[in-house]
Amino acid sequence: MKNTLQDLDLNLLKLLKAVVDTRNTHAAANQLGISQTSVSRGLAKLKDVFGEQLFIRKAHGVEPSELAVKLAEASEQMLNPLIKVIESYQNFEPAQFSGEIKIAMNIFFLEVYGDGIFNVLRREFPNANFKLVYWQERSLAEVLNGDIDYLIHFEGYPLPQEIYCHTLEDVELCLIARKNHPILSQTSAWDAIHQLPLTRVIIDGINSKRSPVEEVFLAKGYQPRVTLATHSIRVLINKLCQSDAIMFGSHFVSSMDSRLSSYPLPELPKQMRHIRICGGFLQTKRGYPLNQKLHQIIQSYFDRVTQPKG
Repeated sequence: MKNTLQDLDLNLLKLLKAVVDTRNTHAAANQLGISQTSVSRGLAKLKDVFGEQLFIRKAHGVEPSELAVKLAEASEQMLNPLIKVIESYQNFEPAQFSGEIKIAMNIFFLEVYGDGIFNVLRREFPNANFKLVYWQERSLAEVLNGDIDYLIHFEGYPLPQEIYCHTLEDVELCLIARKNHPILSQTSAWDAIHQLPLTRVIIDGINSKRSPVEEVFLAKGYQPRVTLATHSIRVLINKLCQSDAIMFGSHFVSSMDSRLSSYPLPELPKQMRHIRICGGFLQTKRGYPLNQKLHQIIQSYFDRVTQPKG
């Protein structure tokens, strides 16, 4: 080949395929909306690049060589994905989207918000298939390789710069325990509550071994007594309802069961009196319509969520 492929104009591949399909330079010119002279010049450039006799002239057109046919097939395989990407940006219609949408979220958020998020997504994407999964050790790699479209996690979860993050909601925290709790109904002071059994949701990557609240216990000279650590919100709620155990969490948990109440927090650093819920996706997909629409829908959902009060 006289020239390298890096010098090849992609428009020449469209021209090549048109001539292969029509077997006629006049018809190819009409199909592409260009002059026959432009077709002839394009074929000459293709010959310069590939150094082969691509077409044999016939009485009523041209006969493509085996190389020309294979190049036309390869160009279609190469150009069609590019065309689909461009069309997806220009003509994205959520109601027509029939692919799969995969969202990973912290297991606590999946329990509390998962149903509501699924309902709003299903309305916007009626033909899509959904996977709403809890965040696991491998989830970050799945986000980075494009297998997960959107993530929802705590603000403090460490994420690389390749992931674009934004705050969805700021949630006020409280103590959660059974109604008419013998201690919390009187006081939430540390000297009164430090001996109470603790429960917590296991948040992989953040508190798999010890939670930030437990660190506060230790800093104050108290030994935290964690009697239940679980991935299951339901198991945790049953434990709270049937014992004097307490949980540091949000009012959303106490609103999930009528046997529970919210109580004031003890003295804590300001940054530990609330949590921020963040959403994110790959930086390289910030301009992609699917991800933009997912962010818009999920942000709108959190904007409408009313935080329950104790």
